[in-house]
Amino acid sequence: MEGLLSLSTLPKTWVFDLDGTILRHNGYKIDGEDTLLPGVKEYFAEIPLDDKIVIFTSRKEEYKKLTLEFLERHSIRYDEILFNMPMGERILVNDRKPSGLDMAVAMNIDRDKFALPQIVREK
Repeated sequence: MEGLLSLSTLPKTWVFDLDGTILRHNGYKIDGEDTLLPGVKEYFAEIPLDDKIVIFTSRKEEYKKLTLEFLERHSIRYDEILFNMPMGERILVNDRKPSGLDMAVAMNIDRDKFALPQIVREK
């Protein structure tokens, strides 16, 4: 997904899946260790500190320690991480402000290809 993502100046909540989005899908099982996808670290560094980052994963609790250590070692910031999430679709539902501002944005990217649009903040 290339292009620009035009966002308001309001603080945000970012919701990321873990495997195939931030990390190589099932790399911890296939390769014996995780692999950070190219561009993730740089993109996360652009997310303002006032914004919150929530990560979802279908990984079982037994991989929690390994996963958290990897994210810390690679300086991937997050505020919450939820394990044992269902493997099906993630459905985001939010309201629309009276001004017309949609309060939900959803993007699907190809597995193992971290390609999000550049963030542009409204003034």
